[in-house]
Amino acid sequence: MKKKLLLFAAVVMASAAGLNAQKSATISVRASEGTEIIPKEIYGHFAEHLGTLVYGGLWVGEGSALPNVNGYRSDVLQALKDLKVPVLRWPGGCFADEYHWMDGIGPRAERPKLVNTHWGGTVEDNSFGTHEFLNLCEMLGAEPYVSVNVGSGTVQETAQWVEYMTSEGDSPMANMRRANGREKAWKVKYLGIGNENWGCGGNMRAEYYADVYRRYATYARNYDGNRLYKVAVGPSEDDYHWMEVLMREAGSRMNGISLHYYTVTDWSAKGSATQFDNDHYYYTISRTRYMDEMLQKHIAIMDRYDPSNRVGLLVDEWGTWWDEEPGTVRGHLYQQNTMRDAMVAALNFDMFHKYTRRVKMANIAQIVNVLQSMILTNAQGGMLLTPTYHVFKMYSVHQDATYLPLDISCDWIDGGQRAIPLVSATASRNAAGVVHISVSNVDATTPQTVSINLPGVNARNATGEILTSGAINDHNTFENPDKVKTAPFRGARIERGVLTVTLPAASIVTLALN
Repeated sequence: MKKKLLLFAAVVMASAAGLNAQKSATISVRASEGTEIIPKEIYGHFAEHLGTLVYGGLWVGEGSALPNVNGYRSDVLQALKDLKVPVLRWPGGCFADEYHWMDGIGPRAERPKLVNTHWGGTVEDNSFGTHEFLNLCEMLGAEPYVSVNVGSGTVQETAQWVEYMTSEGDSPMANMRRANGREKAWKVKYLGIGNENWGCGGNMRAEYYADVYRRYATYARNYDGNRLYKVAVGPSEDDYHWMEVLMREAGSRMNGISLHYYTVTDWSAKGSATQFDNDHYYYTISRTRYMDEMLQKHIAIMDRYDPSNRVGLLVDEWGTWWDEEPGTVRGHLYQQNTMRDAMVAALNFDMFHKYTRRVKMANIAQIVNVLQSMILTNAQGGMLLTPTYHVFKMYSVHQDATYLPLDISCDWIDGGQRAIPLVSATASRNAAGVVHISVSNVDATTPQTVSINLPGVNARNATGEILTSGAINDHNTFENPDKVKTAPFRGARIERGVLTVTLPAASIVTLALN
């Protein structure tokens, strides 16, 4: 894929034109136009029973030689607390539609085992179930997002699970919960009615699933002050027909609808997470930028059926997907995480913020040891934070802040699938009035000088941090866990209402304006 620089001189979404490269970029922040709040749930996570995510990542059991808090791995627990995880989706993924929740309650030694047919044929011993998940969410201060079994389960099973988790009454399921050691009901806000029922969740047609959704949602009751936010299974990628049918047939009965999109360069040969060249890097960026077009088109469909903007769009699976690391178990989806993955995360957050009127949650796949994870662990007690973890932490300043629209003029490059801008950014104002700006230099080889116009923003200095490294395929290992990490950023200055930022190649910066 031979690349050509394309001159760009309009707003972010305009088409690339011309052939001469610019040496700088300009951003104009429209601070006076900010009205929408960036939901903290956009920074959500996903924990599926897959590989070593749950067992060995989150959970080691009280009898483990590894330091733990009531069975939860201590170092991972602290790292997730530091990340301020707002919402956690569980138990899947494809696993959700073969999961029967009663297998995961009661004395652990008596819980039945099963074979995880989706992910490597691993034996699942059910030692991590409803209590373990919901207690973890309480420890993290995260909202639980539970996906129920529609593919191989029953309406009764779903109704009883909701009652078990949320009812305070003198009822069979609430009393079963009490017998299993939990007197007080949990608060469970988000309930996913199935997962990928167009695929691994039953290979259903949109028209069929719409009716199935209506049935299951009817029997998912609200108990004792707990109010469920019911999420319908939405489309895979650009399946606009699925979105059309679900919004038409069930839109009035849902609170949210999901969207799944993975940044995959080629499903038949995904490629190495760490061994790639600049061409493959730019192609990856072009693939992840497709999210913008999909969000526009799906939201347009939703707007037709829901002009009051009541139904939220939840991108509850997103992220990169590479070949598994050599020597790891096939089907466990353990992959490394480089500066390329960090850039994908930053660009997706920029896009989610842009459409925050409709996008109310996003859940990266996945939280530990699987796909584009925050954390990698090993059985010997090693733990490292990935470059993506650092992006989540840098961007956390935007959670629940007011989104500030902006325009960007910058160089574009041919990414193989589509032209891509070499600068991306987002801005917000928090409740204290502090403006934060995150800016990424997508260019793998060339620094960028970015001039940011700040009309209506009274600031004299900018402080923040940067994430970058010597090469775009740099990553952290158990031998060198801090190769890629954040550092204080000193390449910014404000003069006469203009913030000038000098960005190294392949870098991500978040600044607070004071």
